[in-house]
Amino acid sequence: MIVVTAATGPFGRLAVEALLRRGVPAGEIVAAVRSPERAAGLAALGVVVREADYDRPGTLAAAFEGAERVLLVSGSDVGRRVPQHRAVIDAARAAGARLLAYTSVLHADDTTLSIAPEHRATEEYLAASGLPHVLLRNGWYTENYAPTARQGVATGTVIGATGEGRIASASRADYADAAAAVLTGGDAHAGAVYELSGDTAWTMAEFAATLADVAGTPVVHRDLTPAAYAAALAGNGVPEEVARMLAGMETDIAAGALADTPGDLARLTGRPTTPLRDTLAELLKG
Repeated sequence: MIVVTAATGPFGRLAVEALLRRGVPAGEIVAAVRSPERAAGLAALGVVVREADYDRPGTLAAAFEGAERVLLVSGSDVGRRVPQHRAVIDAARAAGARLLAYTSVLHADDTTLSIAPEHRATEEYLAASGLPHVLLRNGWYTENYAPTARQGVATGTVIGATGEGRIASASRADYADAAAAVLTGGDAHAGAVYELSGDTAWTMAEFAATLADVAGTPVVHRDLTPAAYAAALAGNGVPEEVARMLAGMETDIAAGALADTPGDLARLTGRPTTPLRDTLAELLKG
């Protein structure tokens, strides 16, 4: 059995689909979800659906029964993820899982990204747990820029504070396919640390130019200071604390936190990562 947590979320669902494409029988995949009623589509494919709520550890033992491999998709509740992840790791270990793959963040051990501490703490807990595991240190999903792309097309301007900093993004499906490759690759991946990112890193100026070309409308990039960027976000209704955090991440990107292109993602999937242009074209269809 392969258990995929958060399987109704955008990443978990893609991971289940990738496992199916790689030939895993649907009946050997468990979609561990907070709300089973939202997983009717997965159940219709023959996937086993079980309730698993990170905030209710009592649901996890039954969800992981018979699990040989587990994909722990990191939670989305910033500030609460460490206890949530620990509960999943404990349940996987108790179930006798032979491998747990965790979706961390690029260079979690030394990055300055503000989202890294919870990932780093999870990695440390995994190391101390004795559970065989693999770290999938995911870089940025191109889909993170869906609102930016749509606003850019609507207004003709993309704002940011990344300067000449480069972003080696890939599509969410690329990262999910890499997770599926690891989960179907046997025990050989145990202990591995994969730094996952797109094949090509781009600047926000290049993002704007690509967006303009795809949309067929002028789009320019306007680089701001971090303070001005935070103020612009707050002026558009983003809470001030969140705006400051996002501005801080722009500073980290400017310093190169997301620029690395080691090639691990393409090697795991066996194909090039999805180009920025292709994902932008898909995003603008929605």
